Amino acid sequence: MDKILFFILPLIALALIMSPIFVTLARKSKGKPTNAKRAVVTNIASFFGVLIMTTLLPFTTAFAETAEAVTNAAGMLSDAGMKYLAAAISTGAGSIAAGIAVGSAAPAAIGAISENEKVLSKALIFVALGEGVAIYGLLISILILFG
Repeated sequence: MDKILFFILPLIALALIMSPIFVTLARKSKGKPTNAKRAVVTNIASFFGVLIMTTLLPFTTAFAETAEAVTNAAGMLSDAGMKYLAAAISTGAGSIAAGIAVGSAAPAAIGAISENEKVLSKALIFVALGEGVAIYGLLISILILFG
C-alpha cells in the first residue's frame, strides 16, 4: 500500500498543479473565451490541494528510508544527508539564478525583436544562456547524488 501511495500521491499533486492549464485548454478548444476569475480560483484550489498533499505525504512510510539515511543515530547529518542538502542547494540556486537571468534578458529580447526582426537569433541565445544555468544546477545535483 505504501508503494502505491509513493507513486499515486505525486501524480495527484501534479494533476492538481496542471489543472488550470487543462481547464484553459479545454475552454479554448470549445471556442469559449477563457475566464480569468475561474482560472485564478482553480489555481488557488490546486495550490491548497498540493499543500495538503505535501503535508500528508510525510506521514506515510514512503520516505522512512530516506529519513533514516539523512540522520544517523546521534541525530547528526550523515554523509547521505549532506549529499541531499548539497543537491538541493545546487538545484535551488541554479533555478533562482536562471529566473533572474531570464527575467531580465527576455523582456530586452522581446523589445529588440519588436524593433528589428533580424536580431531574433541573437536575442534567443541570451535567453537560452540564462536557462542553461538551471540545467547546469540540475546536472551538478545529479552528479552529487549519483557520482
